[in-house]
Amino acid sequence: MYVSVFSGLILLKYVVGKSRSRIQLGYWCAFVFLFIFSAFRFEVGCDWSGYLHQYNVYGAVPFAGLAQQSEPLWVGLFSLQVYWGLDYPWINVFSSMIFFAGVHVMARRQPNALAFLILLFPVLIINMPMSGIRQGAAIGIMCIAFMAFVDRALIRFVLLVFLAATLHSSALVFMLLAPLVTGKYSRTRLMMALILAAPGAFFLSGSEEAGVAVSRYINTNTEAAGALFRVGVLGLSGLYFLIFLRAKWTTAFPEDFKLAMIGALMMVGALLLIPVSSVIADRLAYYLIPIQVLILARIPYFHWQHNKRLHVLFPYALLLTMFVVWTTLSSLFDQCYRPYQTWVFGYPEMLRAYF
Repeated sequence: MYVSVFSGLILLKYVVGKSRSRIQLGYWCAFVFLFIFSAFRFEVGCDWSGYLHQYNVYGAVPFAGLAQQSEPLWVGLFSLQVYWGLDYPWINVFSSMIFFAGVHVMARRQPNALAFLILLFPVLIINMPMSGIRQGAAIGIMCIAFMAFVDRALIRFVLLVFLAATLHSSALVFMLLAPLVTGKYSRTRLMMALILAAPGAFFLSGSEEAGVAVSRYINTNTEAAGALFRVGVLGLSGLYFLIFLRAKWTTAFPEDFKLAMIGALMMVGALLLIPVSSVIADRLAYYLIPIQVLILARIPYFHWQHNKRLHVLFPYALLLTMFVVWTTLSSLFDQCYRPYQTWVFGYPEMLRAYF
């Protein structure tokens, strides 16, 4: 079913063609479908039972106690949900709303919003708003932050990163990009920004969240299932940009060259993190996928002297191949995502267990 959905989205892209009005119509049809597909799933996703536990624990936290929480906005969503008398599955609706709102802010700035949305599906949408919903919501906010980065709006970028961190504290790592928000990209500015970011890196490394991450993901044998494949594809995309698109991008899309360039470097860096901790590399990789897809969805808009069709088909063939292998061979995928169920047509009897 999931492969059929992705294949259908790819088919939709080629059916709508290059007409801007048809692309826009196709985008909204796909957007509404994917939101419903994600938000109204039932007992689908590896973290379903984990967030049910959070619903029972965080739902009892009073609003006055949110300031004492390390991720107050996330805890506040459960508190608000319980206050409104809404059952557990509604947290998927709230988190999907945040994720897809952020995706839309980023998609509408792309030459082809439909292509951008389609390429998000097989990795980011399946794994985040359909499973790891807390980080998924944070990624939605970071999509808006990335656009603030493109606009060189430093204060807005910083505020959005802090907001994302109230959902998932791992988003704080992007605060290290703050020195690069203003000004143009250059190697000198990059080195200066790294020097300026050093105090922030030291602060983050000494934080309680960093200590938990080290004890949980580095000083143990914990591994992220499938991280090598996901981060590997991300790293390949970063190398593809650096080899084939870097020079073209400076003239075709100068306004967001800096975001694409720094994102590509971080993609390669995430791959190098795998030997240290596959979990940390995987966490970082999910935040970078919107930038990865921003790059891949722009491939048709460059001038290619040779093999343009191969370049255009490359991201779809790569992701479809990876997706088919994952959905076919992964026992974890079987446990987490099959069968797909939804309560969009009404609460199934099983849902009464959450009342």
